[in-house]
Amino acid sequence: IDGAMINSQVRRVFVSGAGGQTGQHVFRKLLSLPDEFEPIGVVRTESSKASLVESGVPESSVMICDVTDAEACAAAMKGCDAAVICTSAKPAPNGEINEETGRPVFGFPNGQPEVVDWVGQKNQIDAAKSVGKSNAHVVICSSMGGTNPNHPLNNLGKETVSDGTTKGGDILKWKRKSEKYLIDSGLPYTIVHPGGLINEPGGKRELCLGVDDKIEGTDNNVVPREDVASVLVNALRYEAYRGRSFDLVSKNEGEGTITTDFNALLSSLKEKSADYSLGEIA
Repeated sequence: IDGAMINSQVRRVFVSGAGGQTGQHVFRKLLSLPDEFEPIGVVRTESSKASLVESGVPESSVMICDVTDAEACAAAMKGCDAAVICTSAKPAPNGEINEETGRPVFGFPNGQPEVVDWVGQKNQIDAAKSVGKSNAHVVICSSMGGTNPNHPLNNLGKETVSDGTTKGGDILKWKRKSEKYLIDSGLPYTIVHPGGLINEPGGKRELCLGVDDKIEGTDNNVVPREDVASVLVNALRYEAYRGRSFDLVSKNEGEGTITTDFNALLSSLKEKSADYSLGEIA
């Protein structure tokens, strides 16, 4: 049945970006469901691992892995039943000021989108297919905005070269390339495009789904990271989430009815799923 929860043995789940904000929420939620999941939190640095372990996470549940290294991804993914990909290139001010606007210029000090959001995600998808269990379910935390090639997020970290061409940036186009690669891989997949991520508590809002950067029922375009994590976790739990790509925002706290039934949440989409002929793919 579509609405059925997936009742299998405890599933081993690879969670990348587990030292980051949204990925850490996913990792901790899976750790709190030991009858269903055995998560492996994948982090980039020793210091990320140390801070997770200091906070009480079992050391055996955390692995250091640079997702841009295909072999490292395969070692961490071995034997996993599912993967939740929460890695993303992270913009930060590069110290320069834009003379025209007077605003800081942003770059990607820990890796450009092409490297993190394309190569890194492709490595994780390839690892799930080659060394994960048969038909490993891959869930991606992506971003809204992918239908608009001129989205401001695509300008972050982009440079114009002397011949007039550009290099770098285009984060949403590289994310879209990875999403399409996952869909074409034949693996069971779920792709979630959250709106603007905020650090408010989860479980206090009505969540709203849509596709192709259009969401009915609210003009709010933000969503708490913890609520995004709840959707990513429930995508592993309910069969109906497989083969779907959709957008996610929340109503303001105090509006509507707090979402608690994640199967009913998905059924609000009916049969809709993202149309990848829209927008541009890098």
